[in-house]
Amino acid sequence: MFDLRRSFLLAVAVALVFAAAALAQPGARRIVSPEVLPDHRITFRISAPKATEVVLRFSEGAPQSHLMTKGEDGVWSVTIGPVEPEIYTYSFLIDDAKTIDLANPMAKIGASVDASVVEVPGDPPRFDQVQEVPHGSIDIHTYASGVGKTQRGLYVYVPPDYYSQPAKRFPVLYLWHGGGGAEQDWSRDGRAGVILDNLIAQKKAAAMLIVMPNNVPGTPAPGAMAAAGAPPVPATGAGGANYPLLKRELVEEIIPFVARHYRTIENRESRAIAGLSAGGGTTLNVGLASLDTFAWIAEFSSGIFGGTGGGGTTGYGQFDIEKVSPGFYKDPAATNKKLKLFYMSCGSDDPRMPFQKKALEDFQSHKINVTFAAFPGVHEWKVWRHSLADLAPKLFR
Repeated sequence: MFDLRRSFLLAVAVALVFAAAALAQPGARRIVSPEVLPDHRITFRISAPKATEVVLRFSEGAPQSHLMTKGEDGVWSVTIGPVEPEIYTYSFLIDDAKTIDLANPMAKIGASVDASVVEVPGDPPRFDQVQEVPHGSIDIHTYASGVGKTQRGLYVYVPPDYYSQPAKRFPVLYLWHGGGGAEQDWSRDGRAGVILDNLIAQKKAAAMLIVMPNNVPGTPAPGAMAAAGAPPVPATGAGGANYPLLKRELVEEIIPFVARHYRTIENRESRAIAGLSAGGGTTLNVGLASLDTFAWIAEFSSGIFGGTGGGGTTGYGQFDIEKVSPGFYKDPAATNKKLKLFYMSCGSDDPRMPFQKKALEDFQSHKINVTFAAFPGVHEWKVWRHSLADLAPKLFR
């Protein structure tokens, strides 16, 4: 069902790379970093004996800079906090050169290795913290995409009930990552499986599969864009001219692939589509154009309405609801009947928030039912984990 050997070898290779890097530090001794203290302070350390300045860059959405102090052994350190229980990202600037924490195997890896990760547990546990509840699994697949003419990756969260109730069929949430990311993002950074395990155990959410595809289509064969109904623009990133390709890949390949491999409920009322940032743009352009396939639509912090360009005004694509879903506004009662849920969310301090609210007002002025939520933060995973935790209990009810 999934390439376990490939996944295991990849995990081993990554672990060996980090281990070798850590041991390559001067003196080949192990440095403990980060060290989460009982009072929720965190100590960070890195060996850089020849550096003149080392700075800790802490947090994902609004990074904070902390000057580090050099010890006689050439190890720089700083203790910050206490901080709230949360999952944080950080990196070091060694004489203005960015590096991750080589002593820490937990890294934020999307299209590149971007930062290191530290988790501060809560008591009681956070909603996105591993708890003593029945656990599902994360399956990793590869498949040959005829649309993108390439091998593609796919992550699937399988709930605990899937194994304990072998005759049961399950609804599916198709969940897209953001720009610069990859299919593993929602599992690792978004803690999708952990969040659903906890919600299902608390009987707050229906047991569901979560399918996490790659939001950046492969380079299509000559003529593929025209065949998909899009202008001949290279498919190098999420959004824009790629939406027709992503729609074709989802409807023609991913949904049938999942139906072949899992016990799914194959009707529109049992399918939801959601995404963050650029994945929110995919959700709006693909999901709203496919209301015969999806009854539940949710976007988190999409920049398609604006808030991403110079001065925070422009978006990364053009959004015209009548082009995406002709007749969407013509008969709002019929549209609302098709939509089991239309959900929008954004970080309270995200530059996209004013544009999200304007889009919300536009939908509402046309009598479209929309559920909107705001969570503390900017354009960051903290917001999107809360968004998923808020959305999941509303699905398939």
